[in-house]
Amino acid sequence: MKIKEGFYLREICGEKVVSPEGLKNVNFSKLITLNSTAAWLWENLQGKEFTPESMAGMLTDQYEVDAETALRDSKALCDKWLEIGIIE
Repeated sequence: MKIKEGFYLREICGEKVVSPEGLKNVNFSKLITLNSTAAWLWENLQGKEFTPESMAGMLTDQYEVDAETALRDSKALCDKWLEIGIIE
């Protein structure tokens, strides 16, 4: 998987959000807000191929989380990102 071209992480009103390129094209009712961990993953995955397993490895290296929890959460995040169309 990879992040689709044209989607960027921005800070808007103190929130980390993913939006399409060009703020004039942003529908503010459809912004994707990320928590700090998801934003950290997004920043570190930009321009790279990844899997839920590689994301889980990143999480266990960066945070105090067990591998099973990291993998479960990574799979859920990938499923959500695929569902809303920001990764492919």
